[in-house]
Amino acid sequence: MSKESEKQRWQRNFADLLQELRVAQTGVQILFAFLLTLPFSNGFTRTTEFQRDVYILALLTAAASAAMIISPVAFHRALFRQGRKPELVRFAHRMATGGLFFMLIAMVSSVLLVSDFVLDRPIAFLLSALTGIWFLLFWAVLPFSRRNWGEDDIDDDDDDPQTLTSD
Repeated sequence: MSKESEKQRWQRNFADLLQELRVAQTGVQILFAFLLTLPFSNGFTRTTEFQRDVYILALLTAAASAAMIISPVAFHRALFRQGRKPELVRFAHRMATGGLFFMLIAMVSSVLLVSDFVLDRPIAFLLSALTGIWFLLFWAVLPFSRRNWGEDDIDDDDDDPQTLTSD
């Protein structure tokens, strides 16, 4: 089997990243849509000032997440056919990471908002903290701890710039 060229590797990396962003985009869009409709529900008038502040935090971070996760599409349109795929992949990686960070805040804030509405505040804070820890476990701790398990995969070798060969 022949080794992929550097151009092919960047193209594969971009395609892989776009697939990941499609999953994240769906999640953030559903949360954002829920948050956009919430003030129009009958029960929203019973919220406290704290809950409204948490709502605004959740809404704005969901919007920031959506903007960052969708931004590689606009960047791709602006750089289309300019041969700048490496720059695009690096940008998309940073935007995906930032988008996930804002999505984490939006998710935890949303849990805090709802749990504070139906439970006592100390329990709401505890559940929100546990939610944040749960997300961090699956989004950061496990993936980064996996980096040193066992042998490297072939795909991991391809991501190392020192092992690239140009065709």
